[in-house]
Amino acid sequence: MTRVLPRTNFHSSKLIRCLADLALVDAVEPGNAFAEKLGLWIHFADAISLSAVHSDNNANLPKVQVSMHHDRHVAACAEASAELERIQTFLVNSVMRSFSPRLGRTHISLPTPLLELPLDLRAAYATYRRFYESHQRDMESSVQPLRTNIRASLAKASPRLKKLAELDATLERVLRDRESKLMSKIPVLLKKHFEQLFKAHQQKLVDAQQADNPVGWTQPGAWLARFCNDMQMLLLAEVELRLQPAMGLIEAFRQDTQ
Repeated sequence: MTRVLPRTNFHSSKLIRCLADLALVDAVEPGNAFAEKLGLWIHFADAISLSAVHSDNNANLPKVQVSMHHDRHVAACAEASAELERIQTFLVNSVMRSFSPRLGRTHISLPTPLLELPLDLRAAYATYRRFYESHQRDMESSVQPLRTNIRASLAKASPRLKKLAELDATLERVLRDRESKLMSKIPVLLKKHFEQLFKAHQQKLVDAQQADNPVGWTQPGAWLARFCNDMQMLLLAEVELRLQPAMGLIEAFRQDTQ
């Protein structure tokens, strides 16, 4: 079973690091609007796990009542954690299987590449963009209900966690459009990477005075195989990022049980 991923922040986000490693964004340069705005959203995700209410609302309850409340609290936290792990496992497995059919069937499959010359980059990339966006829709349809269910559990657990759930619901409404716009830019950035890899491949052939052979594009280390590996890496990083708010809520839930 997939282990719950650790929290992230602006400087350590796997998604930003992956994009920076591919030279698609500069995670350090202040002028990079994409990294800056995504960083703000990640900062919010971290804040959820750190925003525990410090007042102890159980201090004046009878010991027996506190004990009963704590047992229910622990059970609810375990149930929410299990749901988070189930969704995380589903999304990670969906990505992995879509790239490797031998790992099991999935409803999203990696497109069959256009192995022909001359290559129409726009048409060739369009299928990969649809593939990436299908995974993004999967993430959205899975993570949003998960977050809603976790908030419902928090609201029943204690007054302070109810406040946190209300805060998370408010922030989700405020940031939903920003998140959607930022995530929609990732397939656009990937198109740039797709084109760069193909042009670098062509230049390498020119330098070596060799003819191109589309059949070799999908071989390990070849430009198209590299692109697919990079796309898989970004999808997994995006799964991690999208789960951050839910993971932060679970962390606050666990802290409250202690």
